Amino acid sequence: MKKIINNPEYVVEEMLEGIVAAHPEYIRKLENVNVLVRKDSPVQGKVALVSGGGSGHEPSHGGFVGKGMLDAAVAGSVFTSPTPDQIYEAIKAVASDKGVLLVVKNYTGDVMNFEMAKEMAEMDGLKVDHVVVNDDVAVEDSTWTIGRRGIAGTVFVHKIAGAKAEAGGTLEEVKSTAEKVVANVRSMGMALSPCTVPAAGKPNFTLGENEMEIGMGIHGEPGTHREELKSGDEIVEHLLNKILDDMNLNNDEVAVLINGLGSTPLMELYIANRKVNLMLKEKGIKVYKTFVGEYMTSIEMAGFSISLLKLDEELKELLEASADTPGFKML
Repeated sequence: MKKIINNPEYVVEEMLEGIVAAHPEYIRKLENVNVLVRKDSPVQGKVALVSGGGSGHEPSHGGFVGKGMLDAAVAGSVFTSPTPDQIYEAIKAVASDKGVLLVVKNYTGDVMNFEMAKEMAEMDGLKVDHVVVNDDVAVEDSTWTIGRRGIAGTVFVHKIAGAKAEAGGTLEEVKSTAEKVVANVRSMGMALSPCTVPAAGKPNFTLGENEMEIGMGIHGEPGTHREELKSGDEIVEHLLNKILDDMNLNNDEVAVLINGLGSTPLMELYIANRKVNLMLKEKGIKVYKTFVGEYMTSIEMAGFSISLLKLDEELKELLEASADTPGFKML
């Protein structure tokens, strides 16, 4: 295992310390718990957004803490759900007079632990609600989920629900907006190579030299199938057609997210984006806005995912709203 780390047991803590050292104008870390919060938390008069999950997906989720997106990000161990106690501390640290919305990716451990933390906070008299993101069209049930997995489309939920909260929406309104995004976002990815969890010290799966996995999850969960490596255009055709088969798009506008998984060069992500745009244009689907880069990675996995978000006027306005975080900016 070749990694630029110290002790594998402390990679999350040392990473968080490094993030805060780089971005003290945005975030601070809670004492004795792996939680990053907005520097000015709690922000009264605004619904607080809390998200998180296992580490290893950077810049998700700590990179999206800041104005217009998240108020807190809870960092579990690498690819491991944060504990209810961690999430509970995050909720308490950012809870405002308008309540807290939890944004949870659909993994069994995440859903269970966030719901437990919600119950703990409600026992303290705090107003808390939650949404579950399940944008991955690849597989219905997987290693760690009942139903579809939550992957890179979660970033759109963070951005748009965050904008609704920043604009002064009530908890019910922010949740409704988040649920609208969940209902209208679809994603699918693929992998060319595995990644290595530091504590394990070896790759979490193997692929042949000329082999790829279609529908791979962000923790290395199996996808739909393995096959011989194809051209970039052929890969995009397969992923995008599967996404479009699951969406009702007819002369609609969409936002596109081409998300790298950690080791895919921008050159290749832009090549993928080229084909996505060509295919959507041929189908009469207008691309309103495109995001290309690393938003939800899988440590050093090579591969990418495509996310499409069907837009209406409200979602377009909220997508364009100001956001200022270390990992996402709309200024």
